[in-house]
Amino acid sequence: MLRRDLFTLALGSVFIAAFAVTAGAEEARDVAPTGSLRVAVAVGPAASAFWATRDPATGKPRGVTVELAKAAADKLHVPLQLVEYPSSDDIAAAGSKDAWDISFMPAEARREQFVDQGPAYVAYTSSYLLRAGSDIRSGADIDRTGMRIGCIEGTATSRTITRNLKNATLTKFVKADEAAQMIGSGQLDALAMGTEAVQDLSRKLPGTKVLDEVIQSTGVVVVVPKGHAAAGAWSTHFLQEAKTDGTVRRALDTGGSGNQKVAP
Repeated sequence: MLRRDLFTLALGSVFIAAFAVTAGAEEARDVAPTGSLRVAVAVGPAASAFWATRDPATGKPRGVTVELAKAAADKLHVPLQLVEYPSSDDIAAAGSKDAWDISFMPAEARREQFVDQGPAYVAYTSSYLLRAGSDIRSGADIDRTGMRIGCIEGTATSRTITRNLKNATLTKFVKADEAAQMIGSGQLDALAMGTEAVQDLSRKLPGTKVLDEVIQSTGVVVVVPKGHAAAGAWSTHFLQEAKTDGTVRRALDTGGSGNQKVAP
């Protein structure tokens, strides 16, 4: 009797393990149908909880989103493939082209026509970086005739300041690196980007400073291409679990955003 019970228990364990493997394989096919998890990341000149930067030694992207991408691929037990873009809008626009499986970007209602948005892992604010020697003291000083303001094309921040600025001259840059060069050389009076990104740039560009006013506030969320319900459900579960088990905290710390709080 005991021998038979032990055999039954062992057989049951084998079936459970086999079911788990099968379920895991089906899950991986739903989320990463090419066999690799393709994670879209925005790469720029300054690091933040959203923006990845390029490792000077390897030339590869690094940062918070890259760390989360690694964790997601490990969870699925598939290889990771990073797909690089210059902005969050470019990522969203490529959602219908079968170019990536999951990504992370600042939440915005406008993007819901391109992607399905999941939960946030961190709050995201935008601010102005001021050129060296600037006389700007408040947000009211920004929108003056003759002021040269820059932003990154295809970002929620760019749309916010486009709506708000009436008198200043606004230039939208396709590449964030070009905008960083121009604010560093004094050819722009202010540059609008994510707060963490402009803080990082300020440390690299002597004399520049960050204006202590927030342009906008949202959350950085996990996203999947529009209509990918199974991938969306998995991504939501992954991120919620990652916030609970410390994965997001480690990604923020490792990715250079240790001062940021994990979203509830």
